[in-house]
Amino acid sequence: MKLSLYIARRYLFAKKSRNAINIISSISVAGVSIGTMALIIVLSVFNGLEEMVKSIFGTFDPDIQVTVTQGKVFIPGQGQLEELQAIPGVLDYSLVLEENALLKYGAKQYIATVKGVEDSYSRITGLDSVMWDGEFILRGETGREFAVVGQGVANNLGIGLNFLTPLNIYVPRRTGSAASLNATNAFIRKYIFPSGIFNIEQEFDSRYIFIPISMMRELLEYSEEVSAIELKLDPAVEVSIIQQDVAELFGDQFTVKNKFQQHELFYRVMKSERLAIFFILSFILLIASFNIIGSLTMLIIEKEKDIGILKSLGADRRLIRRIFVFEGWMISILGALTGLIAGVIICWLQQEFGLVKLQGETLVIDSYPVVMKAADIILVLGTVLVIGYWAAWYPVRYLSRKYLKDN
Repeated sequence: MKLSLYIARRYLFAKKSRNAINIISSISVAGVSIGTMALIIVLSVFNGLEEMVKSIFGTFDPDIQVTVTQGKVFIPGQGQLEELQAIPGVLDYSLVLEENALLKYGAKQYIATVKGVEDSYSRITGLDSVMWDGEFILRGETGREFAVVGQGVANNLGIGLNFLTPLNIYVPRRTGSAASLNATNAFIRKYIFPSGIFNIEQEFDSRYIFIPISMMRELLEYSEEVSAIELKLDPAVEVSIIQQDVAELFGDQFTVKNKFQQHELFYRVMKSERLAIFFILSFILLIASFNIIGSLTMLIIEKEKDIGILKSLGADRRLIRRIFVFEGWMISILGALTGLIAGVIICWLQQEFGLVKLQGETLVIDSYPVVMKAADIILVLGTVLVIGYWAAWYPVRYLSRKYLKDN
């Protein structure tokens, strides 16, 4: 093993009689290096995008959401709520009631999702930490009710925190007659003043506004109904354990989702895209490794005389094969290490200086996010080494039938 490795190392760095072999070997190293670098960068960018999305969803979504399996609303029992609060790991909860509504501010109109929540809702999510203007206040000290509006909604309606112009909310009467021709009586209208404007991401900012759940029930003509119960959990407790306890408490008629399950399709698509990109780049790397086959083929032909000398000195076919397999594998290792170093440096530069910018004014960041993970580096190195070993083993096995025959 040591002898074959030593000879392979000498062959790799020694000057060949045919300059084409040196050129092809250099191209092989460069191809593997570029492929490795591309894999490291792309996987790190996907990691960064995934962390960014989790951060956005984590600010808006609760740790656990309980909804009814059939229908839109339900009435939670007081005993259930007390048992829910007593589950270890549940820090707090909020009753939620939401529905689409027509908003009118001055002369402008806009359709948005109005989400009625309890006054303590800021403890369930991190909305109070992403306020663009004003504060997350749903009820003042005097009992006056306020709304918290997404920046996209505010921009479309021209909302300002002046407490002079009210925000009007129109919801069709749930108990009204469809045959009624009186548009005034067909809607329930409430007005409220905005106390703050939040800014998370365009999808949320242009869709949601928050108001007290008591006003939302008046708009929808409900008394105790809710559309969901949203929970805040202790980070030190396993989410799956609490989720199972909550599911057992509410039964089969309710759906209990964690943060991942609330956007399951989105996360699955993202993981599928990441896997597809990995296989595509690995295939490109496999094609680039064909240069190793050409380099080894020419090297074996050139070293035919050396092979004869080694055989006369007692070297068997297995030792000679290992020499050229190690030769090709070292080309892959050299390319992999070079690409790994280059990829890590580029990712670090992107993390520190944000060299590649994102297009769009509504994004929460201005440059591509990058997160390097040790598991990705190990995966890439393993993939490159496996492809490199195959690219070295195949031509050696094929050509050995002609050049490594025992005398």
